[in-house]
Amino acid sequence: MSGIPPEMDALVERMQRAHGLDLGVYDLGHLGKTVEKQRLAKGCATLTAYLELLTDRGEAEGLVASLANHHSELFREPLLFAQLEQRILPALATTKGVSNPSELRVWSAGCAAGQEAYSLAILLLELSQGRDAPVPFRIFATDLSTEQLALAKAGTYAESALRNVRLGHLERWFTRRGATFEAVPELRERVSFSRHDLLDADSECPKESICGQFDLVLCCNVLFYYRPDSQRVILDKLGKCLVTGGVLATGQAERNTVSAFGLQAMAVPSTLFRKVR
Repeated sequence: MSGIPPEMDALVERMQRAHGLDLGVYDLGHLGKTVEKQRLAKGCATLTAYLELLTDRGEAEGLVASLANHHSELFREPLLFAQLEQRILPALATTKGVSNPSELRVWSAGCAAGQEAYSLAILLLELSQGRDAPVPFRIFATDLSTEQLALAKAGTYAESALRNVRLGHLERWFTRRGATFEAVPELRERVSFSRHDLLDADSECPKESICGQFDLVLCCNVLFYYRPDSQRVILDKLGKCLVTGGVLATGQAERNTVSAFGLQAMAVPSTLFRKVR
């Protein structure tokens, strides 16, 4: 790979050759910081010593897992969720899904331990309760990490992950279990969790969704961990999975990346984008 230090180039090549793991998709700065953190954690004095450690498959997979940032909270970005609650979801619910009159389809891409997906489910369930007829919807949530998906299906969170949750939502949708809070069954059953690689060349949309055709896709705080060419691949897939008129939501740090890709910003400085064609 051009433009990176020889030692890092050797690491990327070794991971690909020995384990079939492609680290070249990640942003160089993010990759370098993560490798350095792992090197120190393993007690390796040099990068060369850490390279030798990576001949072990388990160590290699540990590095890949550490490249994914799994920190998240429910309603992590209050402004975004306020826009979804007040504008986007009611508008989508009015049509009951552009692709299917009886179903509003949502995809949480890079869902970590399910915090984002359950936040969406809360908003949609409460939106349904405030209408004459319930809003039929399905939420598909995907991540690359099987460990995170297991946590997501359990739906149990520390209090620190719920600091942005309103008291009414906390009391209605969670049950205290000692020092943690567990999502109630009614909430957990509204989200379908599955493993999905956003860079898999053979798969555009989650297999469980059958055809994609989403009215809303959230991919927040994921893109900036990847190199520009990988970002383009991911954005192309997300765009293809959206129906015309569908909405893509990203994190604040990714707003300019998506704007440059050609999706239409719905407001400034919003992180919401509409597919216009």
